[in-house]
Amino acid sequence: MLRNATKYLFLILIATLASCAKRGSITGGLKDTIAPTLKNSFPNNYSTNFNSKEIKLVFDEYIKLKNVNKQLVISPPLKYEPLITPLTATKYLSIKIKDTLAPNTTYSFNFGQSIADNNEGNPLNQFKYVFSTGNYIDSLSIGGHVKNSLEKETDAFVSVLLYEVNDKFNDSVIYKKPPSYITNTLDSLKTFKLENLKAGKYLLIALKDLNGNNKFDPQKDKVGFLKNHISVPTDTLYELELFQENLPFKAFKPTQASANKLLLGYEGEMNTVTNRPTVLLKNKNKIVETIVTKFPQKDSLQVWFKPIKVDSLALSIKIDKYDKEFTVKLRDQKKDTLFISPKYNGTLNFRDRYYLTSSTPLVKFDNSKIKLINKDSVAVDFKTIYDEFNQEWFFDFDKEASQKYTLSLLPGATTDFYGITNDSLTFRATTRQLDEYGNLIVNLQNVKRFPIIVQVTDEKGEVIASEYTDSKTKVEFNLLEPNTFNLRVIYDDNKNKKWDTGNYLEKLHPEEVIYFSKTIRDVRANWDDVEFFDLSIPYTPEVKKKEIPKKNNRSSF
Repeated sequence: MLRNATKYLFLILIATLASCAKRGSITGGLKDTIAPTLKNSFPNNYSTNFNSKEIKLVFDEYIKLKNVNKQLVISPPLKYEPLITPLTATKYLSIKIKDTLAPNTTYSFNFGQSIADNNEGNPLNQFKYVFSTGNYIDSLSIGGHVKNSLEKETDAFVSVLLYEVNDKFNDSVIYKKPPSYITNTLDSLKTFKLENLKAGKYLLIALKDLNGNNKFDPQKDKVGFLKNHISVPTDTLYELELFQENLPFKAFKPTQASANKLLLGYEGEMNTVTNRPTVLLKNKNKIVETIVTKFPQKDSLQVWFKPIKVDSLALSIKIDKYDKEFTVKLRDQKKDTLFISPKYNGTLNFRDRYYLTSSTPLVKFDNSKIKLINKDSVAVDFKTIYDEFNQEWFFDFDKEASQKYTLSLLPGATTDFYGITNDSLTFRATTRQLDEYGNLIVNLQNVKRFPIIVQVTDEKGEVIASEYTDSKTKVEFNLLEPNTFNLRVIYDDNKNKKWDTGNYLEKLHPEEVIYFSKTIRDVRANWDDVEFFDLSIPYTPEVKKKEIPKKNNRSSF
C-alpha cells in the first residue's frame, strides 16, 4: 500500500509541474539603438605637436566601416590616402599615415557616418579625430549651404573647398592643386561647415568632384564660387550655387556612319542658329554638296553628302575663332533609306505641335499631295514648316476637342536630299475633351526685374510649358495634362530667352533661378489651380490656393 501511495504522489507531482509550464519564445531584449563611442585614442584626440605615423582608435563595442572611401573627409587633404585597418568587425581601428604632414597645421579626419556598430548598424555620426603638428589646435570655422543653380534638387557628396589667398595665389589654382581645407556635404546634408581653420583670406568654392581628386575638371565637374574672397573669422553664412560650365567648342575626328553620311562629334554649346558652325566637305579643292543636321539627343552633327567615288574627303569646321580640318577615309557602306515617322501617333495634346521626322534630310515638298481630314472626312487647313537642322516637319492647324485627324501623304509629297520620294503614308492622331485638362494660373509677386521666363517642369525636371514675359505678373498655362509639377522663374538678364550658365574664370554666375516653395499637385482635370508665387521668399511654407471650375469653351491653336 505504501509503495502504491508513493507511486501516486510521484505522478501527481509530475502532473502539477507540467501544468505550471508555459510555452514561450526567447527574446533578445530591446533593440540596440545606441551608437558606439570612442573609448581611447593613441595619440589622444585633439593632440598638439603631433608627430606619429599611426593612429589607433579604440571603441566600446565591435564596429564596422561602411563606405569609408566616400564618407571619410581629411582636411587639409593628404596626397596619399592613409591605410585604415581592419575592414572587418573590430573594436579598434589603425590609421597609418603615408604622407608627410605640414608643420604647424591642424588636421581633421571626419568619418561622416562610416563608423557603425556591428550588430544594428547604428552610426557614430560625424566622428572627428583632430590633431595639430603645431602648438595649438586651430578653432575657427565657417558655414553655409549648397544648391544647384538650375535644378531644384541639390547633388549629394558635394565638396566645399577653401584655398588660402597668399602671394602665390591665382584663380587657376582650383584646376591644379588641392585646397587648404575641405569638407563634404555627404549624401544627406545640403549644408556645410568647415572647421579647425586658421585666420586668413580664402577663396571658397563648391565642387561636384566626379574624379575625386579635389581639382576642378570643367568637362565633368560642377562648380560654385563666390566672386569675392572671404576673411576668417566671420559670422557670415555662405550660399554656393553649383553649375556646369559651357565648354569651348571643339570637334572630334569624324567617322563614316553610312555610305553618304559622316558623324562629327563635338563638345561645347551650340543651341542657336547664329552659333552653328560652318562645315565644308571637299574633294581636293572642289566643294562637295552637303546638308548638316543634328544627331538626335547626342552632341554630334550628321554631315550628309551626295554619292561620290573617292577614297577620302577633307572636312573643315569653323565657329567663332575655332577652325579645324580633318581627313576622312571612305569605304563601301550601306546607303540610308527614307523613312518618315510621326512624333504623335495617338493622343495629340493641345499644347503640342504635330510633326513628322525623317531618317534623311528633306528638300522638296508638294502640299497638293498632302491631305489632313477630321473624323467627318472634312478637310482641315494646315501650314507646314520644315526644320532642316533637326529634320522635323511641322504641321500647324487649329485643333478641336474630341477630334480624330488623319494625315495622308501621297507618293511624291516630299523628296529627300538623295532624290528619293515617299510612298503612300497615313498617320492618325486624336485629341481629348477639354475637361480632361487643367489650367495653372500663376500670380507672381515681388519680381525684382524683367524679362523673366516662367517654366512648369515635371518631377524629372523636363520643361512641360514655358512663358516669356517682360512685364506681366500673371501667367496662365492652359490645357495641361493632370500631373505633378514644379514651378520656377528665370531672370533672363541677357534677354536671349533661355537660361545661361556661369563661368568660373570670367567670374560670371549663372542667371538666377527661383523655385516655387512647394510641389504643385492640384492641376486636375476640369479645374483651374491658382498659385501665388512670391519671388522674394522662394522657400516659404505652402500658400493657400483657389480652385475655380473651368469653363468648357472651345479652344483652338
